[in-house]
Amino acid sequence: MSSDQRTSARRWRFGPGFVVTAAFIGPGTVITAGRAGAMFGYSLLWTLLLAIVATIVLQEMAGRLGLVARSGLAAAISESMPNASFRRLAVALVLSAIVVGNTAYQTGNLTGAGLGLSILTDLPPRLGAVASGVVVALLLAFGTGPRHLMNLLVAIVLLMSIAFVGTALLARPDASQMLEEAATFSLPAGSLLTAMALIGTTVVPYNLFLQARVVQERWSQADGLGESLRESRVDTMLAVTLGGLVTMSILVTAAVAYGGDPNGAFTADELAEQLQPLLGSKGKYLFAAGLLAAGLTSAITAPLAAGYVVAESVPNGSASLAKQASIAVVLLGTGLAAAFGSSPQATIVFAQAANGLLLPLVAVFLLWTMNRPQLLGEYCNSRGLNVAAIVVVIVAVVLGLKKLISLIY
Repeated sequence: MSSDQRTSARRWRFGPGFVVTAAFIGPGTVITAGRAGAMFGYSLLWTLLLAIVATIVLQEMAGRLGLVARSGLAAAISESMPNASFRRLAVALVLSAIVVGNTAYQTGNLTGAGLGLSILTDLPPRLGAVASGVVVALLLAFGTGPRHLMNLLVAIVLLMSIAFVGTALLARPDASQMLEEAATFSLPAGSLLTAMALIGTTVVPYNLFLQARVVQERWSQADGLGESLRESRVDTMLAVTLGGLVTMSILVTAAVAYGGDPNGAFTADELAEQLQPLLGSKGKYLFAAGLLAAGLTSAITAPLAAGYVVAESVPNGSASLAKQASIAVVLLGTGLAAAFGSSPQATIVFAQAANGLLLPLVAVFLLWTMNRPQLLGEYCNSRGLNVAAIVVVIVAVVLGLKKLISLIY
């Protein structure tokens, strides 16, 4: 190994991609993937492959924006608006969708973590949610900074991966049937909204804001742009692929446990109980540990993203303001989890509607931004990447429309 290779190996730093994985694998993903497997068996696995590719394309662009322009996505949106009216509208949309939406999802994250903790310890779920919220608030308030949190999230994501993938392996799925059904690219009757939800739990709009900022925390300008971009791309591909594998494992586990019943019901705690006679207590507790980890990782990343957006959306926003906003999101989510035990329906509907609108808009803006030579110079999108990004944008538009239609009807 050359001295340059040894230096590169010593400098290798995972982190931002795994923060994205930590963000999109939350209790909502567990519920959605579990329901997909319980109701439709292995037939929707192909949608997760599509979601992995779409997420890698979008997150790579967001990371490149952060590293080349040294700008957060919310700041870039605000600064690019042609006049003050458009700027205020853009800021209002971003703040409502990310800050209010993430507060609503934070309630679900903490509720999921509390449910996992309850299965492991017999602690009441609401008390477990409050305890999880307190831990997250302390980490954000007294942690040594974003780099410390990134290292922690990498560790939790790896433990979560072991838990969910281990549970799937213990379930002993039929590999040939799994491959056969996944390769048909079919949509069983009644599965369209579930398929769109699987994509929606992976392609998450607030992750684009998150990645554009955390890459700047991990790679400084002194690291060298070319090397930083290379490491960032590999980090994103590895982490998002691992996250997709975890989501597939949840789907596969539920498919084995329930047998693919389109008329069946599904909840995460029911799946944990269903696994006990199938796999013994180890399967139940492995799944519960994964659910706890999923809740905690998303409970850390959602307020982080909200804090970044707040700081970027106001003049002279500081790291201190970002921390204060993050902690406020945690405390509000904890209070709602304690009061209601699950996300309040009206707030969740608003968050889903806002994010359904935000995803295609952000994807379109990101694509436009990545083709601006005055901002990115030689690091603009290639023609091939533009084609891939346009396909992803079309998927994002369809996803947003389907989500809004499902909420209306």
